[in-house]
Amino acid sequence: MPIRRLSLRTFLVSLCLLAAWPAQSAPYPSHTVRIIMPFAAGGPLDLVARMLADKFSKKFGQPFIVEDRPGAAGDIGGAMVAKSAPDGYTLLMTLSTTLTVNPLLYNTATFDAGKDLRPISIVTLNSQMLVVHPSVPVHSVKEFVDYASKQPVNYAHAGYGSPGHLAMEYFRLKAGFKATPVPYKGNAPLVSALIAGQIPCGFVASAGVLPQVKAGRLRALAVSSKTRSALAPDVPTIAESGYPGFNMETFFLLMAPAALPDPVATTLLQAVREAMNAPDVQQRLRAIDLIPVATTGPEARARIASDLQLWTGVVKAAHMRVN
Repeated sequence: MPIRRLSLRTFLVSLCLLAAWPAQSAPYPSHTVRIIMPFAAGGPLDLVARMLADKFSKKFGQPFIVEDRPGAAGDIGGAMVAKSAPDGYTLLMTLSTTLTVNPLLYNTATFDAGKDLRPISIVTLNSQMLVVHPSVPVHSVKEFVDYASKQPVNYAHAGYGSPGHLAMEYFRLKAGFKATPVPYKGNAPLVSALIAGQIPCGFVASAGVLPQVKAGRLRALAVSSKTRSALAPDVPTIAESGYPGFNMETFFLLMAPAALPDPVATTLLQAVREAMNAPDVQQRLRAIDLIPVATTGPEARARIASDLQLWTGVVKAAHMRVN
């Protein structure tokens, strides 16, 4: 009789272990993964998120879907991921400024990106191009600085804290001239205003203005990155135009909730690297002047900290404010 009770007990324990085993040992991912994109659909960030989702879906045999959750300068989508389960099934594809600039300009954040999110990888680097309307009598960075130093200059940007806004404020502080920012609701109306001559100049993502530059509707003076654009090799960098060391790049990065397990983070990083090394992805990225990089998580965290330090100084010196 005791033997029979022991056998029954052993049998029941075995059943429990068998029931629990599949859930504990299921490989990642075992079902649909969401990539939250915290800005409006259709832009470069959205495009990169969808390229990754496509490559990930094919690699893992599970659906990776992109959900656009725009609003509050990226805070809505960021908070959604920060507060989700740290299991790798809700990820964030975002612009670096949501981590390096938003905390300096806004006091409405509902999460702490440094504590609540874990960087998986910086996926791409992005630069800005300084352009002027052809009616502006300048053809170089030096001429532009001389021009802006002698008269009031307005410049266009796609919103407070946007890459174009940051680039011009950083540049004018370096060069020592004053300029008044004029915000537009996105790059499309900004470029239209530049072409129409309603605003004389601005920093804009190069892929968004190169067709207009090639058509003669705008004039390119320089790019903000430390190296020239592969799409416009004749356009110098600001650094080589008299301002050594100037380097302004933003980046797209993949993130997850802070408590994401290391094995899942490693799996995702490997997938990012495979995607960024794919010839079709590299071709599509370079066509819109994005540089694929696929850093490690620690490298991404170090770059975020470095940029946060840079923009803290710029925001303070430029007295940048959000109305």
